[in-house]
Amino acid sequence: MLINADFSRDVIVTPAQRLWVASPQGGVERVMLDRVGGEQARATSIVRYAPGSRFPWHAHPGGEEILVLSGTFSDASGDYPQGWYLRNPPGSSHEPASAGGAIIFVKLRQMPSDEQTTVRIDTCDPATWKREADDETCALFSSPAEQVRLLRLSARAPLLSAMPAGAEILVLAGTIAFARQFCPQGSWLRLAPGAHHALSAGAEGATVYLKTGHLTERSRQ
Repeated sequence: MLINADFSRDVIVTPAQRLWVASPQGGVERVMLDRVGGEQARATSIVRYAPGSRFPWHAHPGGEEILVLSGTFSDASGDYPQGWYLRNPPGSSHEPASAGGAIIFVKLRQMPSDEQTTVRIDTCDPATWKREADDETCALFSSPAEQVRLLRLSARAPLLSAMPAGAEILVLAGTIAFARQFCPQGSWLRLAPGAHHALSAGAEGATVYLKTGHLTERSRQ
């Protein structure tokens, strides 16, 4: 299966364009944002757990990255409400579930095989944020292959101009102005390596998940 699999092209998926698809596990649906492969795929998705749903125990040979967007996501390591960032390295395994329901942003099989870091960050904790001029940053992960962070941008603040290694953005609050359109909360953007765009927060500001450096050919192998 190939969904938005041409990484040389920009992609925007707004909430109005989301298509929820049932997963093999009852009570769990997903929006496939990009995908290369079948059920075991390199994939970026938004996943919705109905109350009481769970997945059987399974491994993640290529790692897993999660941002909890709403509700509470759980596995053997703990319960993670909205705002938690989780990073499970290649070779990890778990049995995910949600007692009350949850929506999560998930990236699968996108880590280098030698990554060993497990990350758990509560982005709702003010101590995880640092102010930079008029904006705020919450650092989530950094390596030679990628940089991941949350940004709180003031009204009309610029986001990125040049993206030599590409960028991926999930709008968590507010809006982002891009290519003469406004991308509201819930929009996902993937900007191709080498792209040059004028992005900025809308009039009310914005909070975004931002990943950079990971879309080069070497990073995708």
